[in-house]
Amino acid sequence: MANEIAIPLLPCRSIDEMVDFYTMLGFRRIYYQVRPNPYVLLKREDLQLGFFGMPEAFKPEDSYGTCVIVVPDTGELFEAFAAGMRAAHGKLLVSGIPRMTRPRRRKNDGNHSGFAVIDPGGNWIRFMAARPLPEKEEATSRLTASLNRAVVMGDSHGKHERAAEILDGALERDKDTASAAELLEALVYRAELAVRAKDHAAAGHALARARALTLTEAEREQLAQSLAAIDDLEAVLGL
Repeated sequence: MANEIAIPLLPCRSIDEMVDFYTMLGFRRIYYQVRPNPYVLLKREDLQLGFFGMPEAFKPEDSYGTCVIVVPDTGELFEAFAAGMRAAHGKLLVSGIPRMTRPRRRKNDGNHSGFAVIDPGGNWIRFMAARPLPEKEEATSRLTASLNRAVVMGDSHGKHERAAEILDGALERDKDTASAAELLEALVYRAELAVRAKDHAAAGHALARARALTLTEAEREQLAQSLAAIDDLEAVLGL
């Protein structure tokens, strides 16, 4: 059969909390009930997500709720979500629950771009691009290879401390041999990991190093998303 539609049903502590959060991301409520069981269905264009209420003892940080959503363009969807977060909070939510990661190449998923929304219920909504990113010449360099491993550890598995360890070792090892473009991408991700760990000193140090790099105009155009991430992270830190 063709044209099937799958609607994930995921746990949450409060369906009203989910409505507020996903409305911020451009969803609208299309079904809502409190009895006999709390349930809400939300929709954004062709995407639908359902959430059911759990007892008060439910802890979002312990949730195993997750789903994968394949989309044509992760960058476009991320920017739409980011605009909603900035309008509501004046910044991106990059740490704690809820939060959102940035689109990055996923080594563990055939080089497809991916990002995740971790919602107030602790559910990981994983958005993956339908097509893989083109291979990059520098993908075999040591620093970029380490960055790819760190992204898998930090964004796919949620182990930001281990991801930070991988990057710290790689940045020290390759600080004098990696290109400015490679260093920028690694330092921006290191700063994001530090924000998740609430280590604002480490985040500020990584961003300062990134800002100090000398880039050509062509590199600045190529790295526009990473440079925008610096602005977002500085806003979170109040810099």
